[in-house]
Amino acid sequence: MSVNATATSSRIQSISPVDGSVYAERQAASDLEIEDKLSKATNAQREWKMVPISERASICRRMVSLLVGRAEQLGTELTWQMGRPIRYSPAEIRGGFQERALYMIDIAEAELADIAIEPKDNFRRFIRRDPIGLVLALMPWNYPYLCSVNVVVPAIMAGNSVILKPAAQTPLVAERYAEAFNQAGLPEGVFQVLHSTHDQVETVIRDPRVGFVAFTGSVDGGHAVQRAAAERFIGTSLELGGKDPAYVRPDAILEPTIENLVDGVFFNSGQSCCAVERIYVHQDVWQKFVDGFVELTKKYVLSNPLSPDTTLGPLVHERAAGSIREKVAQAIRKGAKPLIDVSLFPEDRKGTPYVAPQVLVNVDHGMNVMTEETFGPVAPLMRVKDDAEAIRLMNDSHYGLTASIWTSDADAAVQIGNRIETGTWFMNRCDYLDPSLAWTGIKDSGHGCSLSRLGYASLTQAKSFHLRLAFE
Repeated sequence: MSVNATATSSRIQSISPVDGSVYAERQAASDLEIEDKLSKATNAQREWKMVPISERASICRRMVSLLVGRAEQLGTELTWQMGRPIRYSPAEIRGGFQERALYMIDIAEAELADIAIEPKDNFRRFIRRDPIGLVLALMPWNYPYLCSVNVVVPAIMAGNSVILKPAAQTPLVAERYAEAFNQAGLPEGVFQVLHSTHDQVETVIRDPRVGFVAFTGSVDGGHAVQRAAAERFIGTSLELGGKDPAYVRPDAILEPTIENLVDGVFFNSGQSCCAVERIYVHQDVWQKFVDGFVELTKKYVLSNPLSPDTTLGPLVHERAAGSIREKVAQAIRKGAKPLIDVSLFPEDRKGTPYVAPQVLVNVDHGMNVMTEETFGPVAPLMRVKDDAEAIRLMNDSHYGLTASIWTSDADAAVQIGNRIETGTWFMNRCDYLDPSLAWTGIKDSGHGCSLSRLGYASLTQAKSFHLRLAFE
């Protein structure tokens, strides 16, 4: 549903942004292979849902432990596949992947328990959370372990089977899951990998054996999934794009605020759905904030991501880099002022995926860089006079994934947060998913919910048991 690598009718290639080489190549599944996977998943799920939750948990914990134990190797593979600096890549597995997986495993017993109903003479009544069946997970390349774990682990814990279709850019991620689940003792067919074309994915979504579709990717991809699923009465979870704003109030503690927001913009070269993509700064702290932000941005090292000194790697491919350069150029033509001299970053060369970080001022909402998802290392900063102006501008977007406020006043943060149209509202942090909180978006950022105790709701369906114990 999103184009991240080269795909033909039969071969799928992952072109490494590190050096342009073909890092991995896979054969797209044949129609017979897809039929076999669907059949195996359906049959395996019937048995898997009868396995006690404690046993499911043991297998999932072993899977997590096996992947975490290989974090260095898997991190290196990630760097080659999508370009994140090697100094950060292993942390995706050791950090967020492990944290989210273990949290959802820990709460499964309680969240999947039967719901008791008030007593009634001669009756036993309860609501059971039945698994939905076969879950199709369509996952992205930018955080392939983090995004997939939101679906894969809770779906399997809930008694479902899963077919994971990875992005063409990161095919090895799904295969590493499969290896770990196999070693952990998961029955055959409960988890499978699908390498396929977009047309094949649409066909699978329409198959009556698929009970739920989870997609993380672009807005266009989300529309494609929704259209395919609309022919059937199944649920979908769509985690799409973002244009996440931050607001720096005059009472913000500037040094950590700047440090966190620079990281929130530029980590993973800005290639995150919940990256900070526009920053509104109160006029009372405007100049100090801008100066500090620029100073810290200049300290980034844009280079080969396999070097341990690199803090900013390439974008996923040259097409993405070209798009970023054009968005910056368009903003400048409309009056924006760039504050970073790209000559400070000699690796930034047109025709390559290496793009220098940029900070823009004199921006407004007539520029695409303030309204459309950038997905790159660009920080547009806009001065505001008060909370009311910040609220109006933050809500002036067709996205609503996350938003953040930087302040010393928690009460003000809550009051302002009540007026912000977003799925997650942060105070003094950004670009992080707490697995105990619902991960969700509004507007064009999608619909559905993963993680937290609410994350099990879409992966199960209510089944009522109404038992009359004796005839009177």
